Amino acid sequence: MVHHLLGDRGLVVLNMNEPRLKRAFLPHLRTELFEQASEALVQETVEALTEAGFKPQATPRRINLFYLRAQLRERIVEEEGQFRVLNTDYRFTRAEMLAELEAHPERFSPNVVMRPLYQESILPNLAYIGGGGELAYWMERQRQFDHFGLNFPILIRRNSALWMDKSVAKRREKLGFGIEELFEDTEELVKRYVQRHAGESLDFSEQHQQLVALFAAYQRSAKQVDPSLEKTVLAERAKQEKALGQLEGRLHRAEKQKHDTALKQLRSLREKLFPDNGLQERHDNFIGYYLKHGPAFFDHLYDKLDPLDKRFVIIEDQPD
Repeated sequence: MVHHLLGDRGLVVLNMNEPRLKRAFLPHLRTELFEQASEALVQETVEALTEAGFKPQATPRRINLFYLRAQLRERIVEEEGQFRVLNTDYRFTRAEMLAELEAHPERFSPNVVMRPLYQESILPNLAYIGGGGELAYWMERQRQFDHFGLNFPILIRRNSALWMDKSVAKRREKLGFGIEELFEDTEELVKRYVQRHAGESLDFSEQHQQLVALFAAYQRSAKQVDPSLEKTVLAERAKQEKALGQLEGRLHRAEKQKHDTALKQLRSLREKLFPDNGLQERHDNFIGYYLKHGPAFFDHLYDKLDPLDKRFVIIEDQPD
């Protein structure tokens, strides 16, 4: 299917279960099976990246390979000096496992931790271009690549796109928001909409300043008359600020209720553009767009996207 959709653009689809490709990767399969270094190397890198603020992307295991047979793909584990295939009766001594690997490397499949090594050993790249999550995942592999003697590609973050169809574009215009505003937090947009459409101003910062100035004057007088009264003034100020805050909250809630329909539309719009507060590309399937636009969908993306241009691309259908 992928070849049918994109093959005319030079995309190469490679069957990585091809026995000749697995045999080319055999030395690294042997290293992973019998040295089992990936877990410690990757886990150490993951911990360092976590301290730097990155979320872990993949959990390494002691052996990061699957065993394949007809209708079977199960993890390989080592227990009490023997290799076992989980949820099966397959058992191998170390000598038997080595013989099985040498005779049938196609029966061994890299898991998520080993897959980039297989990929780069078969199709080595100068650079790997990917999204933010993909690059975080690849960053966990660097020491692992060094251990296996493989070239680690330069990591380049591609740009991303937001697709805004005609109905969404109309809704955005009706609600009165610019495209860039929609990148802000949903509740911030709700607050802004309410403030723009409120019959009375809901900005009480001036009143708050007046309250602070009033109690500052009381505090100065209290210190001169009886210093022990200063704490009483401060306590009363805190009490009044809390009461006014509660009143402001009630006013905001009442104003929101007046615009309930519009605010629901605003939240729906924001969720459509940023599902689960993330990017469309990490949530939406391309098929819905392809069924609506046909091959022109890919033509449009090719025309608008440059993966080496780091700017965020917004593609907006023009309203009828």
